[in-house]
Amino acid sequence: MLTKLHLKFKCLLTLIVCSGNLFSQVAYQELPDPKGVDMISWKNITEQTAFKFASADVRYQKHVAPSNGTLKIKWEGTGWRGEKIHTKILVCTKRNLNKVSFALSKLTNKNGNTIDASNIKANFVRYVMTDGLNAKGGGCEITPKLDSSLVEDVIDNANELTVPKNTVQPIWLTVTIPTDTKPGLYSGSIYLKENNKNSKYKLNYTVKVINRVLPSPNQWKFHLDLWQNPYAISRVSNTKQWSAEHFRAMTPYMNMLANAGQKTITTTLIHDPWNSQTYDKYGSMIKWTKKNNGSWQYDFSIFDQWVSFAMSLGIKKQINCYSMIPWDLKFAYYDEATGKDTALVAKPGSPEYTSHWTPMLKAFATHLKSKGWFNITCIAMDERPVEDMEKAIAVIKSVDKDFKIALAGRYHPEIEKDIFDYCVASNQVIEPEVFKRRKAEGFNTTVYTSCTEGSPNIFTFSPPAESAWLPWFALNNNYDGYLRWAYNCWNANPLQDSRFGNWSAGDAFFIYPGARTSIRFEKLISGIQDYEKIKILSNELSKKGLSTERLKTITQPFLIQNLKTIEASKMLSDAKKQLNSF
Repeated sequence: MLTKLHLKFKCLLTLIVCSGNLFSQVAYQELPDPKGVDMISWKNITEQTAFKFASADVRYQKHVAPSNGTLKIKWEGTGWRGEKIHTKILVCTKRNLNKVSFALSKLTNKNGNTIDASNIKANFVRYVMTDGLNAKGGGCEITPKLDSSLVEDVIDNANELTVPKNTVQPIWLTVTIPTDTKPGLYSGSIYLKENNKNSKYKLNYTVKVINRVLPSPNQWKFHLDLWQNPYAISRVSNTKQWSAEHFRAMTPYMNMLANAGQKTITTTLIHDPWNSQTYDKYGSMIKWTKKNNGSWQYDFSIFDQWVSFAMSLGIKKQINCYSMIPWDLKFAYYDEATGKDTALVAKPGSPEYTSHWTPMLKAFATHLKSKGWFNITCIAMDERPVEDMEKAIAVIKSVDKDFKIALAGRYHPEIEKDIFDYCVASNQVIEPEVFKRRKAEGFNTTVYTSCTEGSPNIFTFSPPAESAWLPWFALNNNYDGYLRWAYNCWNANPLQDSRFGNWSAGDAFFIYPGARTSIRFEKLISGIQDYEKIKILSNELSKKGLSTERLKTITQPFLIQNLKTIEASKMLSDAKKQLNSF
């Protein structure tokens, strides 16, 4: 058993560089495996080195050799044009392998059409420390003494890696099918190299390209809202907040998010809206100044830079601004009269609260309208009491009745009509007629998971398929998309340890420093692609006056209670086979 404190001092990154590319191509050492090497499992392996396909829905243990017969020598992938598909390969070795790398061939069909090798990637999957659920089966109130283990999650950018003996080294193979690819069956190979030389290890695989096109992510309908933390990127890139270097460092992360179909820009109205629950505290993107004469001045320059930057990369459907109801009800500002930063503590409904927010909202509305952003901006809150929400809504609407409001939390019918962007927890129930009315009015209704749900979820120990399962759940239950805290609220050493705070490991971040993606993030994208494909097929059938019942039948199993008896991977495998048969 390794505690977080022990690990913090026991293992550090082997290379630290102070530049805007910190963590990007830095070689680092994974933490020691608390469970050690299972020598019995390795004695059952006859090959010195095995190079085979494996299930992308299984998290293989680093030092336990997979059972004989569980790995395959071929893979048959299927996808639409424009779709990104993936699988996993394992290198299982009983000897040390030096400077392991890969060579990828292009994919070719019988007519000589090709998918260029530039559309194919093979990345090492790295192990991070994780924990588990609490005694009640949830992901909240996790103690540091909870048993820890290493799990696959980080999809690394490294070009080569040394693999020690008695190690299982996963490889993530991704094929992005260009939209102009001719339909048909394509064949290709991946070669294992050692010391920059070809080895005897080679795997052949096929990709069936279906004659349908998946639009680019900026055209996807699925409303993805993963909360961004630009302050965390400032720390890991060693750049000054909001400097040109900081924006350069943020670009690959935000590109990754845009390419997943992200719709919402996470912004802050105040300092520390979540009461320092993150390792990197959120600052205010708006500077509040109380003038000597008692009037207020608001500097929106950082807010404008951040929003404009995100929009330039394709994230531009919605701006969510947090929060008028922070968790500590504290509102920081600079007081010219005292020459100091100070703070007001005020509860919604109090005269102090109303007088504090009214002039700001007026100035903010004017500013948003001048930028052309008012109609896509929401004043956003999360998991706040309904009584406080009612009072905050009254203040907002008194300033401008057209202000949009967002809430992530429990479902409250009494305020639902005031919430433009309503994201409810996965255990909440919304009446069908409410869904129908909200959709007709152009309102957004999404679902989220948090540390409350043990399953389904996106913890680093969760079954990988659950990340892909969630968009199917959203579709089957009439939701427009999915929200998650958070995209990148990293801890002190995220490349090695995915645990943070008293939440289950992985709760605070999907991706890793150095713009490294993860198994969880790629699985989520896969599920979103399926959501889009079903929407496209449903619209196509409806326009032709044909029944959509077969599509509805495919999504019907995606209910949380069914996960008690059917694994997410099994549900997805069956559903995807049917989906790709259209």
